[in-house]
Amino acid sequence: MTQTTTQYLDSLLSLYTPPSTYFDKARTHRSGIEVRLDTWLGVKEMFETGSLRHGTGVRFYSDVDYIVSLKGTRPTSTTALNNVRDALKDKYPNTTVRVARPAVVCEFAKGDETVEVVPAFAAEGGGYWIPDPKTGEWMKTHPKDHNAYVNEVNKSHSGGAKKLARLTKTWKYKRSVPVSSCYLEMRAAKYADGESYWSLPQDIYGYFKHLQNISLASLNDPTGLGSRFNAYSSESNKADALSKLDTAVGRARKAKDYYLAGNNADAIAQYKLLFAH
Repeated sequence: MTQTTTQYLDSLLSLYTPPSTYFDKARTHRSGIEVRLDTWLGVKEMFETGSLRHGTGVRFYSDVDYIVSLKGTRPTSTTALNNVRDALKDKYPNTTVRVARPAVVCEFAKGDETVEVVPAFAAEGGGYWIPDPKTGEWMKTHPKDHNAYVNEVNKSHSGGAKKLARLTKTWKYKRSVPVSSCYLEMRAAKYADGESYWSLPQDIYGYFKHLQNISLASLNDPTGLGSRFNAYSSESNKADALSKLDTAVGRARKAKDYYLAGNNADAIAQYKLLFAH
């Protein structure tokens, strides 16, 4: 039996949805990280965040992400990152530990169990200050509120917001697009929140076209609490991302048109090009 367009997209989502046990090995490093950082720097709290926590992680690509709220006076973001890096390098001398704003990345098991640790300082009135990848300063974020926002929006359209976020992140990883995963997720939730009718093949195109129309412009925090979400960390990354986005829009448009014409085979062929699958 010929596969339909929606069946293909469902199979793609299933392939790149991490099983519940996918990150268990990476999570085993949490205690050692927290104890070392508490000993060296002082830890107020440490909690899981990012796409894994939000339910938008991409199998084979997403890592375990933690925010670690540190004690003491907030230094420069560079100092904070270097302090966390040095503490973890001392703890894990045989593991690659490096700074990749806004996190310190620990590549356990040669990268098979990667953990990203974001240093943070509690902000007055709520939220946290974390390193800003674009400016090199600090940015304010409310990760727990962002998670709640995405979950609330996702109740509409049969979970459309998270499906759209996972698919666009799959595009990011498979096509090596230098754009923030967090930005794609929050933009996807914002896009879904404004849609009254939902059709995944049409909305994949609609979302990519929206990103193209706004040229990956920064996004005001939809919760109204934190700093703006930036899509890229440099102008060269912006140019690369926009070029790849132009290609994605063209392929998504063709896929949508073939889908509406009832031509499943050609629609699926365009999606295979779009997602490098």
